[in-house]
Amino acid sequence: MASFAIEDFVGNGSLQGLLPKLLEEGWDDVPTLKTMNADDMNELMTQRQKDALEIRSYLHNRALMQYADTFEESGKSLPELLKLTKVDLTTVYGMKRGHVARFTDRTTTSGGDALPEAYNLQASRRTALRNESLYKDISAVTSRKQTMTRSLGRTNTAYDVSLEQSMADFKIKDGHVFKGIVASMPDEPRACGCVQATPVIENVAPYSSIENISVQKLTPEYKIGTERLVKSKSPPMKASELWRDKPAVIICIRRPGCIMCRAEAHQLYAKKPIFDALGVQLFAVLHEQIEAEVKDFWPRYWGGVVLFDRSMEFYKSLGGGNLLKDKFISGFLFNPRAIANYKRAKSMGVEQNFRGEGEIKGGLYIVGRGKSGIAYQFIERNFGDWAPHAEVFEICHQLQNPQGSQLELPQSIQQQD
Repeated sequence: MASFAIEDFVGNGSLQGLLPKLLEEGWDDVPTLKTMNADDMNELMTQRQKDALEIRSYLHNRALMQYADTFEESGKSLPELLKLTKVDLTTVYGMKRGHVARFTDRTTTSGGDALPEAYNLQASRRTALRNESLYKDISAVTSRKQTMTRSLGRTNTAYDVSLEQSMADFKIKDGHVFKGIVASMPDEPRACGCVQATPVIENVAPYSSIENISVQKLTPEYKIGTERLVKSKSPPMKASELWRDKPAVIICIRRPGCIMCRAEAHQLYAKKPIFDALGVQLFAVLHEQIEAEVKDFWPRYWGGVVLFDRSMEFYKSLGGGNLLKDKFISGFLFNPRAIANYKRAKSMGVEQNFRGEGEIKGGLYIVGRGKSGIAYQFIERNFGDWAPHAEVFEICHQLQNPQGSQLELPQSIQQQD
């Protein structure tokens, strides 16, 4: 699985010496670096470095970074590499057959959501949104810091992906009804009906159930040169401080060593530039503090802030005051949906371990700024379920433009206590 540590991303190639300049210019994390456009490349990079960034971005999307140094050393550009035969890829570059199929597939990422059409290398350049797009008002969305006035869209010759087009491709079709709470689809019968489905509450949690939760910061947001873990123990803080100034997406991780949890976290954090454009923060919450597990999880699978919820109050709130739990045999072995989720994560090249508690279900919250309340809540009904990204982005957009969308959010967005 592709790491979010930028030192791992640039490897030992031509981009390595460029790290101080990238930090100075604000390209200090992997998701943002991958959105660099042609103008920004021209200001900072040689042609060799441009080719290296194209190659590494493409491989990172497909969890094939183990080939990045070899491809870069070949001196070939990404279009030239994509023209190679399968025989050349396996014999010259040592690529496994299954990885060859993933490398040559230009339409989907490795086991995650389908890529927007604009990612297709053979697609014509698309730099403007459709007029009917929900996201037409962010056509000038920009990168952080000194690049705030420049488009985040990638416009290099190999493949042109605009942030606006990517967001438009997540637009939910007309007629979609937001219920405010999602728990994937209903469970299928398990073990000939002998195993009952996990009960799921029907209402979004009241804001009061999460407002005063005590959390502890385990990691900062990852940047170039950031210490891998917080050296000094951070004091506990009230959860409401997290979203005091900006809305927040909070993903509650069931177990950081779980293959499905890691895949979910990786897929969500990979879209960080979109959340940045919408002014939304990202946080991951753990209910166990196992230092070795935190080190394995961050920043490889999640480059954002990681928090520790010692009392498991975020998890209890998902279950209406009680922890949602399931056994391995009944919740996984006898559950076709959970097995399908496992296969999806496995296809992404995610590693796993079995350390820590793994029966407590996780989920996701979207919390509005200040005391505005919980806008959206997702429950992990089956092991490995994750919130639909299209709904997550649309709710975040509603929080950014509460009068510019026709979405009907749950009452808790008005601080229903």
